[in-house]
Amino acid sequence: MKRLPFLLCAFAALAGSLRAADPKSAADYNRLLGRGINFGNALEAPREGDWGLTLEEDYFERVKKAGFNSVRLPIRWSAHAGAKPPHEIDAAFFKRIDWAVEQALSRDLVAVLNVHHFDELLQDPDKHEAELLALWKQIAEHYRDRSNRLYFELLNEPNGKLTEERWNALVPKLLEVVRATNPKRIVIVGPGQWNGLGALDKLSLPEKDRNLIVTFHYYSPFHFTHQGAEWLSESKKWKGTTWTGTAKETEELSKDFAKAAAWAKKHERPLFLGEFGSYGVADMDSRARWTRAVAREAEKHGFSWAYWEFGAGFAAYDRKAKAWHEPLLKALTDKAP
Repeated sequence: MKRLPFLLCAFAALAGSLRAADPKSAADYNRLLGRGINFGNALEAPREGDWGLTLEEDYFERVKKAGFNSVRLPIRWSAHAGAKPPHEIDAAFFKRIDWAVEQALSRDLVAVLNVHHFDELLQDPDKHEAELLALWKQIAEHYRDRSNRLYFELLNEPNGKLTEERWNALVPKLLEVVRATNPKRIVIVGPGQWNGLGALDKLSLPEKDRNLIVTFHYYSPFHFTHQGAEWLSESKKWKGTTWTGTAKETEELSKDFAKAAAWAKKHERPLFLGEFGSYGVADMDSRARWTRAVAREAEKHGFSWAYWEFGAGFAAYDRKAKAWHEPLLKALTDKAP
């Protein structure tokens, strides 16, 4: 335990030094991701603003000044593309994404673009697989000449009828489309079952493609992180659930991340904790304790991470007050409480 502060400082210093250097491997690029945050509830809404959040330039500036290294941009491309082949993406929407990418890259923030909330695909993969391939063909071509600090994430949280078997079969097809125009760009891929940690063992990747980062999401214990969430019918019963950092609680977290680290070592793939967070109904002390514990445990194993999320239900930032929730910000940035 006495070495932990040193390791965290080394983690941050290495991420900083790599900004100036030319990254050589997926592990290098993963360290560039470092500590990140999701701009959730904006571009993955049916239309930006539908869920109460519209991205502003100031948000990117605040993220940069707070000390984060990257932003993840969840995007519902399927809501802005033609229903029939070639499923052309709306030009105005592309310009909006271009703006968001530029806001990040111009501040030396790594940007992750994903395909988010493609619900139709999850419900009927046979019907919509070709559409996902068409979307990635356009996205990859559009950004083929952009900075190598722009990463692609193939699909957020495969689930439903897009089973693990079907997802494993689809990944090589998607990579083939992306690699046609972006042979060396970093691509992020997660397992099935909602990018669940427990599904890592079932993820199959093309062995020869080493420009891949593997992602997983972590919301455990779920009754704590999702208490009071309006979209979950049972969540009212979970209100008042706390996370105090008991020996049992921290041991469960440590065991979970040790399993992920063992998988990463076995398969020689870097890991990105693409989402973790707690809903705002939980008490702030518990949220801060849990957030700090998860972030530090991830860093201990060399995982990059992105908190879910900036300014909506799981917010680290209070948009009305135009200020960070200090306990969460300190937990994320490893400042003393």
